Amino acid sequence: MNYIFLAAALVLTAILIPVLIPLLKRMKFGQSIREEGPKSHLIKTGTPTMGGLSFIAVTILLSVIGVFFVDDIYKMLVLIIVTLGFALIGFIDDYIIVVKKNNAGLSSKQKFLAQIAVAVIIYIIMINWIPDIEAGIQIPGTDFFIPLGIFFVVWIVFWLVGFSNAVNLTDGLDGLSTGTSIIAFASFLVISLMTGEMEVALFLFILIGGLIGFLIYNKYPAKLFMGDTGSLALGGIIAIVSILLNNSLLLLIIGIVFVVETASVMLQVASYKTTGKRIFKMTPIHHHFELSGWNEWKIVIVFWSVGLIAGIIGIILGVM
Repeated sequence: MNYIFLAAALVLTAILIPVLIPLLKRMKFGQSIREEGPKSHLIKTGTPTMGGLSFIAVTILLSVIGVFFVDDIYKMLVLIIVTLGFALIGFIDDYIIVVKKNNAGLSSKQKFLAQIAVAVIIYIIMINWIPDIEAGIQIPGTDFFIPLGIFFVVWIVFWLVGFSNAVNLTDGLDGLSTGTSIIAFASFLVISLMTGEMEVALFLFILIGGLIGFLIYNKYPAKLFMGDTGSLALGGIIAIVSILLNNSLLLLIIGIVFVVETASVMLQVASYKTTGKRIFKMTPIHHHFELSGWNEWKIVIVFWSVGLIAGIIGIILGVM
């Protein structure tokens, strides 16, 4: 049954995108490239964006159907709400940037408040209707557990906001964020199957299928970008998946590419503000490698490989 959902998601997404691309072009939903970004990216100006609508719509549709095939509907509900909520935030941000021609998009405060609202809803559902959720932090590969009590809601907010922005930062090269996400979700899929979390597994089968269908058009040279609609949703999803599996810190390993991309930006800003010097040629760090002479496809393959190795390590720790 799981593989049927995966295949359905892949096929539906692959069929939907050829319809979506000309529609986005007619509506002039094209990517605008930052002037301060790598000059090689200027050729991508006008490439349709907001393509995340394709795999997000398919994932939500099939997940709603999947509710009838699982025992714990609340776990599926949590995953659907996070997907829909963070995708909506990303869609509004994309709309303001692409349609309203305001490169600022939503303000940081507006995004943060919206993300908090989604996270609080998730916390309420999990605490009241998902009894096997452990309100705390498990140290991967050990029996050491840190209970958080009421502060668990703060952790959920921090984790969802942090990783939604981390995946968003990673989405800067053709296929980079999509492929890295597939690898990370596949790692959590293996863990969910081995730990009996079948609701999470079914959702991940669907999402991975949709992402594979999207990657066909998002790989280099990309015919379609996912936009914040897709990247913010993927970040929120991967964060809540790690929490639902009661192993949130494992995401620091499985999602190492997202972590490094985010850390590079933070280090760059801190260094420039304190010393006036930059550590990297440009951040996120994939741009540093671009400006160092690496071609785009080489960077993507190397980052995918790092993600794959980290995913294998994560699986080993996740089932110990």
